Amino acid sequence: MTALWYEVTGASDAPVVVLGGSLGTTSEMWRPQLDAIEGTFRVLRFDHLGHGRSAVPPGPYRVEGLTDELITILDEAGIDRFAYCGLSLGGMIGLALTARLPQRVERLALICSAAYLPPAQPWFDRAEQVRSRGTQAVVDMVLGRWFTADFLATRPEVVQRLTADLVATSADGYAACCEAIGAMDLRGVLPSITAPTLVISGADDTAIPPWHGMALADAIPDARFSLIENAAHLANVEQPDAVTGLLVGHLTGSTDATLA
Repeated sequence: MTALWYEVTGASDAPVVVLGGSLGTTSEMWRPQLDAIEGTFRVLRFDHLGHGRSAVPPGPYRVEGLTDELITILDEAGIDRFAYCGLSLGGMIGLALTARLPQRVERLALICSAAYLPPAQPWFDRAEQVRSRGTQAVVDMVLGRWFTADFLATRPEVVQRLTADLVATSADGYAACCEAIGAMDLRGVLPSITAPTLVISGADDTAIPPWHGMALADAIPDARFSLIENAAHLANVEQPDAVTGLLVGHLTGSTDATLA
């Protein structure tokens, strides 16, 4: 039995896109993009280790190990070649995955993500806080990073739905993923990534500010960078039309044709 919960939807003969989400969310965070992506692709969504419906094995977790778990479900689902889109922690796993399996990842999209997020201590401090008090203890801090103040005030139904997923996340799983981010340094693999890559950052993202995305785009050969205005960390939720348009253009290669 695999440790990760996953779901595959869309036409069985369509090219595959794998979607990896943020720390503290489930695969439901991709709901704003699903209809558009499923119009062309078969989609595999999954919950990170320790999140949602996935197992919560004891830590420590490392990004490399989280990547191993993803490869296991890809093999189980019989998916050989695919495009990958990841936000935050999902993007970090995407970097490790693409560097490890360059022959299988056809395109890569990274949203509000980074290869290295020092200093490590705040990640370990957050892990300790969550283990002792649960994920409820970090809700206010996390929401202030996920969304702009305007979105928090005007879209309470979306905020409540994602808050419920955060609070339901296993304290041990969330903490172990925090520690994985704190221990991560993927800068050395970036020059080896050969898949066409799109990097997206939210202009108002205080969790992973845009300069991290710019650094990714500078280090990954021929990567493109796009900045989304009026968006914080969960840019795909806060500005769904802008992010979906960029993703579909990149995943289908139509943006490449336009730029050629």
